[in-house]
Amino acid sequence: MNSEQSEEPDGRPIGRRVFLGTLGLGALGVAAAPTLQRGLEGFLGSVAGKDPTGLTGLLPNGGGFRYYSVAASVPHKTAADYRLRIDGLVDHPRTYTLDELRAQPQTRLVKDVQCVTGWRVPGTPFEGVRLSRLLDAAGVHGTARAIRFTCFDGTYTESLTLDQARRPDILVALRMQDKDIGHDHGGPVRLYVAPMYFYKSAKWLSGITVTDRVEPGYWEHLGYDVDAWVGKSNGRTDVPTS
Repeated sequence: MNSEQSEEPDGRPIGRRVFLGTLGLGALGVAAAPTLQRGLEGFLGSVAGKDPTGLTGLLPNGGGFRYYSVAASVPHKTAADYRLRIDGLVDHPRTYTLDELRAQPQTRLVKDVQCVTGWRVPGTPFEGVRLSRLLDAAGVHGTARAIRFTCFDGTYTESLTLDQARRPDILVALRMQDKDIGHDHGGPVRLYVAPMYFYKSAKWLSGITVTDRVEPGYWEHLGYDVDAWVGKSNGRTDVPTS
């Protein structure tokens, strides 16, 4: 999945020997000292992008996050080649470079991150440009009702209503945990939707298209709720993150 949580998309079976090895590494992650946990987290991040089976997502790590992608591989982007396109029902379509996004006023939020599969990472800082600011600069048409997000993995999509997108706790995020967002966490730019389950916070963000209706995203076509408020959707009763 493009947002650090998922299920096995292709139902691929896991062999008994591999499963037992997974349990062993899981126990190691629980018992390890913080330094070893950070090393395990880095290892999982490096291999997850090359693991279309999703097996690495079963392993715990010191940072509390899980690494997933719905694509077999995801290209790496840098400041030299990253671009974010804003288009659709707007007066001023624009393509931003990473440096141009960094030059915008930045907002910092510290909220819990809640995955719809159950895990939670408390007090996670995100920094970036408020989505509402970019929409205002683009000049949204009066007929607009929603936003469609696309990603440079070539597969993942997400959506918000226009009212949701204008909330002050929705960011085009450039930093996470007080450092630039790395590739494995969806960098260099990802969406951050603070009050919703983490699948709404699309990784590897490349496109923001203003539309006249909500177009369900990747996991929403497979049964996840389109309106994914933490504790009020997907049949879960988690404590809200905002």
